[in-house]
Amino acid sequence: MSTCSTVSRDLDEPVSGTAPVARTWLLLEQPGPWGAKALTSSHLDPVLGRALEAAAKGTGVRVALIRRPGRHADRGAPDERRVYAAHTVPGNVWLHSAALTDPRRLLDLDLAALGRGDDRTFDSALEGGPHLGDPLALVCTNGKRDRCCALLGRPLAAELAASGAGDVWEVTHLGGHRFSPTVLVLPDGYAYGRVRAHTVKEVLGGAREGRVVTDGCRGNSAWERPGQAAELAVRAAVGEDAAQALRVVRTDGAAPRWEVTLAHRDGRRWRVSVAQGASAPPRPESCGASVLGSPARVRVTAVRELSVTAALAG
Repeated sequence: MSTCSTVSRDLDEPVSGTAPVARTWLLLEQPGPWGAKALTSSHLDPVLGRALEAAAKGTGVRVALIRRPGRHADRGAPDERRVYAAHTVPGNVWLHSAALTDPRRLLDLDLAALGRGDDRTFDSALEGGPHLGDPLALVCTNGKRDRCCALLGRPLAAELAASGAGDVWEVTHLGGHRFSPTVLVLPDGYAYGRVRAHTVKEVLGGAREGRVVTDGCRGNSAWERPGQAAELAVRAAVGEDAAQALRVVRTDGAAPRWEVTLAHRDGRRWRVSVAQGASAPPRPESCGASVLGSPARVRVTAVRELSVTAALAG
């Protein structure tokens, strides 16, 4: 039986507008095995995992577990863990890190403030500071959620780590199993699907220079999915690759049709028409799905640059 990622690739399913949505990512190092719902099914205290899930609801913060690529022996808790927070909204993009011996200190964070892009709560609560190293490459590898993530993600993470491509981690969940292998790059927040090692190396090289590689890009996690698709369409239309050049300033409408307004840091604005439809023919949305589905897909139908008068009015 074909895997969900093989079927998606064979059907040439578009990846644009499929990135996970989070203004801020909170990442905790947790070695060892992960279950399907890793925050409550790993060696992390499940009481802490449930508390973090509850605290993050409605804040724009997404909590995930990370580990270094390689073998994951069933060992006890590490003496020290890395923890990262990354805010992905253009104009206030940052990545901070800290070292923890007690992960329960994460409950001292003001997650609502973190979701708004305030890094002070992270630094004060965890004695953290700006991450001065390479951008993070997070490869989804959790085979308990979908076997494609393990079959395709783990070899990619291992290859990237062995090549010295950058600061590579495995991560518990990025959504879109059928686009495996999937990668998220922080702090800019762009997600990628169906990537190979050479593409990720190009993406990381661009990220170090403040550029976005759009090949295989699913979108920026800072935006809802219509905004993700709209931003990538404007980038394609005007040849813009600066990571923080574009910002979604307004989204009007509701499924299945939206009008998304984007602003460039130089003052230009665009209005982008986005439509949602069902993917056909039906396909497995994950390898564990018992029935075929028709996942929603978004597509851009028009990109219009606004005049100065219209931009000021909008």
